[in-house]
Amino acid sequence: MTRAIHSQPLTRESFAPFGEILDASGQPDRMINAGMCGRHHDLAALDFGQDGQAGISIFDARPRSFPYTLDLLERHPEGSQAFLPLTGHPFLVIVAPDHNGAPGTPLAFITHPFQGVNFRRGTWHGVLTPLAEPGLFAVVDRIGATTNLDEYPLDPPYVIKG
Repeated sequence: MTRAIHSQPLTRESFAPFGEILDASGQPDRMINAGMCGRHHDLAALDFGQDGQAGISIFDARPRSFPYTLDLLERHPEGSQAFLPLTGHPFLVIVAPDHNGAPGTPLAFITHPFQGVNFRRGTWHGVLTPLAEPGLFAVVDRIGATTNLDEYPLDPPYVIKG
């Protein structure tokens, strides 16, 4: 048995309970470098806990397709995690509310070109899920001595339709 979810466009309002959208579309907040560079300023509340520090990694994820079987969610209890695509391709973002330490019913979003996301500390979310090649992302998250990953297998899984 599987459970079905339909994806929806990613909007600030729908994603607000889980984090921030990192959006480089539209006009920048300000111009810098003698007017040669637009800055979309301070887009996310990054959180690395008391004993962590910011780390920037490059992930190269295999693209997925619809219908997509969602059988695992994860969260990072020690800090936030941001996915910043290095292409203009949309990707699938999956989140779920927390229900007493376990994920509730997931929501699925498809980003617009040039959008990334920042998951708040402790937010249940799906793995990095590009929909096209290359699946290159800069990931900003907590680096520290303690484990910053909880995984939750979903049985039965969900099937996400595009």
